[in-house]
Amino acid sequence: MKIKTFNKYALTLFGLILLFATGVKIHSILTSPDVSDRNYHQLQKINHSKTNFSFAVFGDNKNSAKTFDNLVSKINKDNILFAIDDGDLVYEGENEKFNFFLHQIKDFTKPLLTVFGNHEAREKGRATYYDIFGKFYYYFYVGDSYFIILDDANEKNLDDEQFDWLKSQLKISKNYKQRFVFMHVPLYDPRKGNYKQGHSLKDLKFAKKLNDLFDQNNVTMLFTSHIHGYYKGTWGKTPYIITGGGGAELAGSDPEHYFYHYIKINISNSKINFDVVKLKSPDFELVDRCLHDTWIYIYSFFANYFIDTILLIFLFYLLTYLIFLKWDQIVKRLEKIRILKNKTG
Repeated sequence: MKIKTFNKYALTLFGLILLFATGVKIHSILTSPDVSDRNYHQLQKINHSKTNFSFAVFGDNKNSAKTFDNLVSKINKDNILFAIDDGDLVYEGENEKFNFFLHQIKDFTKPLLTVFGNHEAREKGRATYYDIFGKFYYYFYVGDSYFIILDDANEKNLDDEQFDWLKSQLKISKNYKQRFVFMHVPLYDPRKGNYKQGHSLKDLKFAKKLNDLFDQNNVTMLFTSHIHGYYKGTWGKTPYIITGGGGAELAGSDPEHYFYHYIKINISNSKINFDVVKLKSPDFELVDRCLHDTWIYIYSFFANYFIDTILLIFLFYLLTYLIFLKWDQIVKRLEKIRILKNKTG
């Protein structure tokens, strides 16, 4: 087959693929999930009169695929009333990434509530998050348990309005047996020592102020994530759990802290249990861990931008083809001019 004929068929084929990819992209835009105030609607699905129940908490899935899918599957099979994703649902706050997350959780059979994380705030994602999930901080109760969800995604503090709201909510929460608080960024970084700043709130003075408020109101458990692993301890009088094993890259290789998991909280009239439910995790060999972490983001990129990538590739091919076609015509024209000059010379 001649090159010219091959190029003709190739261009036709690529044109059809380009047309198909464009159609898929347009269809994706037009059929984006029409979701608003999702957390409110999820709250309506919870039986708020329960006194003996279990719920799950996890964080930092960040558009990861296989591990997060396994987590969803395991929670679906678990005996829980609802689940809370403690922030960093997505890698960045672009529409495509939120749509990918919504696609991932469409098979969730339990009500799922969300906390606003710092990665959701990227790429002007705060507005998109609000459109989909609703308020950045809110409260609810189930039986004798009071739940307070905060927004510390600025990684520094809470604004004055939210801090005043929190004080009033903690006052109300004293009428309940248990008080659970959720925020994405932890008060301190336990890896740095007691009450030290690291991958945590940057304003240590405010962190201490918030810690004192939690102590004064006898918070039953403070849940955070942001650090990709598992830590449990006490800040002042306030017990905390850092649960950042929802699927994103793990922050270290210590098997006591860095593994994929979620926390299952079992509440009964007599006691509360906090169980760590481990998921399959990569081994701790440096090369294997690096390959695993790299694959997370390669897969996430193509899952979010596969059609966009196809469009760019074929647009590049089309542009290149047209440039070479035009150059070929210029070369032929110059060759004709040269021949004519030789004949007339």
